[in-house]
Amino acid sequence: MRSGLFFILFLVISSNFFGQDLTGFVNPFIGTTNYGTTNPGTVLPNGMMSVAPFNVMGSDKNKFDKDKQWWSTPYSYENKFFTGFSHVNLSGVGCPEAGSLLLMPTSGELNVNYEEYGSGYAGEQASPGYYTNRLTKYGILTEVSATTRTSIARFTFPKGHANILLNLGEGLTNESGAWMRRISDTEIEGMKVLGTFCYNPQAVFPIYFVMRVSKPPLTAGYWKKQREMTAEAAWDSTAGTRKIYTRYGRDIAGDDIGAYFSYDVKAGETIEVQIGVSFVSTANARENLEAEQNGFQFDKVRTAARESWEKELARVGIEGGTADQKVVFYTALYHALIHPNLFNDVNGQYPAMESDKILTSGAGRYTVFSLWDTYRNVHQMLSLLYPEKQLDMVRSMVDMYKESGWLPKWELYGRETLTMEGDPAIPVIVDSWMKGLRDFDVETAYEAMYKSATTKGKDNLLRPDNDDYLRLGYVPLREKYDNSVSHALEYYIADNALSKFAAALGKKEDAVRFRAQSLNYSRYYSPEYGVFRPLLPDGTFLSPFNPKQGENFEDVPGFHEGSSWNYSFMVPHDVPGLIKLHGGNRKFTNKLQEVFDDEHYDPTNEPNIGYPYLFSYVKGEEWRTQQLTQQLLTRYFKNSPNGLPGNDDTGTMSAWAVFSMMGFYPDNATEPFYTFTTPIFDRITLRLNPDYYDNKVLEMEIVRPGKNARFIDKIVIDGKKFNGYRISHEQLSKAQKIVFYLKERNH
Repeated sequence: MRSGLFFILFLVISSNFFGQDLTGFVNPFIGTTNYGTTNPGTVLPNGMMSVAPFNVMGSDKNKFDKDKQWWSTPYSYENKFFTGFSHVNLSGVGCPEAGSLLLMPTSGELNVNYEEYGSGYAGEQASPGYYTNRLTKYGILTEVSATTRTSIARFTFPKGHANILLNLGEGLTNESGAWMRRISDTEIEGMKVLGTFCYNPQAVFPIYFVMRVSKPPLTAGYWKKQREMTAEAAWDSTAGTRKIYTRYGRDIAGDDIGAYFSYDVKAGETIEVQIGVSFVSTANARENLEAEQNGFQFDKVRTAARESWEKELARVGIEGGTADQKVVFYTALYHALIHPNLFNDVNGQYPAMESDKILTSGAGRYTVFSLWDTYRNVHQMLSLLYPEKQLDMVRSMVDMYKESGWLPKWELYGRETLTMEGDPAIPVIVDSWMKGLRDFDVETAYEAMYKSATTKGKDNLLRPDNDDYLRLGYVPLREKYDNSVSHALEYYIADNALSKFAAALGKKEDAVRFRAQSLNYSRYYSPEYGVFRPLLPDGTFLSPFNPKQGENFEDVPGFHEGSSWNYSFMVPHDVPGLIKLHGGNRKFTNKLQEVFDDEHYDPTNEPNIGYPYLFSYVKGEEWRTQQLTQQLLTRYFKNSPNGLPGNDDTGTMSAWAVFSMMGFYPDNATEPFYTFTTPIFDRITLRLNPDYYDNKVLEMEIVRPGKNARFIDKIVIDGKKFNGYRISHEQLSKAQKIVFYLKERNH
């Protein structure tokens, strides 16, 4: 405990010492266009609660509308019509979900139709822990902030009639249904059904809330959209309308319901609104609210939120680079710290995985595990810079197995969505263990991994095509678009990690078996094309075959969200074997370079994001890695709303930028190593948690003889020249100073 308190004090002192407000380098609008699917709302690091401006419905003024096209985020920078603040949102995901509990202030006569009460807005600003805009239709200034499990809004009204609306009928979720009840003049509680993320119809869950307003209203009530009725109620004037309940104050339920609070206010008068949430009960939502907010103190919450972000961002200090590069870096770090999220309430309670049970955790229980994305770099970043969080995430995953019988694949608020493929919890847990994070139930973790790796397909939640995989060594194409090659390549990566775990635990036969399985990727290599090609059940290659098919999310046999080019070098666990398969270093290098020269590289999706680092496995070709990473950072990561190459995938693309700008990257999720590249900045300081690392500070210095010096000449670690371009996690974390000496030419 003492060292933990010392670490917090150390971070505060370090941040002040380096003399910069790091939150000032975060631009939450980065990624809010170009399908980055981030939003500029307020959230704490890995917090349960988030509050986002909701501007994706209700008007033709908007370019993107959730009801007219595929849309998976509550906000678009290009839109102009605001219909409230949504609570509990996802950042950088590809399917719509959550983004509900819409809170909206209005002025004038009460109107509960969002197409009519929505407003244009101006003057929006965002920083970590704060968002504000001014509603042009009403002249209302809106401000929001958050704690870990609660939110607070402050609305400043013009003189006259004012309304505060809570709309439970709209949001991004694919589910419907809600209820609420009035507790007092200033408090309501309720529940909204969420779920069906990426269209898994059973992945459904409730979110409970308590809402409080700082001033008793003159009038308050509910509304509910009534069904269209004909003969049975032809006399009912409210059929098909949003009926306003002015003399009913008990429980209400329906698919499209809401609550309103109405006031007469003076010019410049403010009303604050608090919302606490829980995935367990309204009682817990209230307990969360009372524990995290003492009365209505907007400025206090906003300041605490900024300080929370400042402390987390301070684990990395940078000097040099341009102002835009600093913004890109700290915004990427910010985005990579939004998910996964704390799931347990202040009393420790949370919904058990795939169960109606309520359990209690003595530590942090986490949720929102987009593991097909994040196993590649987000968790490696957390293990290095935030190991206390990563260890709780590993424990959360192992507990999910204890509760449901399976490790998570893409878990969302206690439900398995089964989105994407593979067995991605295995490399995350093994990587954490190899990096010294071992205080979890190791034997149970191995049991869980062994189960998914060996269970027959019909009974296997994570590897449904395991029968073919185990019998043939590959997954054959059995349907036109069944993603068979993508499945197998992910299993190979997971099995290689499992083999290393087995070896470390003394399970020698398992280690040999799973290592051998992981090398069957070679079966997919087509000498004719020099890339991976789907295999049929009889072992022959699919014909006809076009390795470019699948680009731009086109349907393609054997591959998921990509072409053969995007997958054919995704063998991080056996790059030497892949080089040999291609016929040696030169042929491998030429083929890999073809990916970039002919624009097969897709910076928006995971399978090929490690490709630039593969050149460093070939002696003399490391300069290509260094050149490419700098080019890709300049081209795709910018200080602008379109500053992400595409979907951030819960921080995965941002984590790629964080590592690449620092000058090292974990290109192999099955091995605790990093590959060096040219850092962007002149000096980088990593402040490591002394509860997990003996070394508290790692300094990286970059020596540039001129502004065009872009390639690594030599690397010196603690006064000794370092040979090679790959460094182990242990070496990196124990180093006190790494000096990169750069040169202008690549030879």
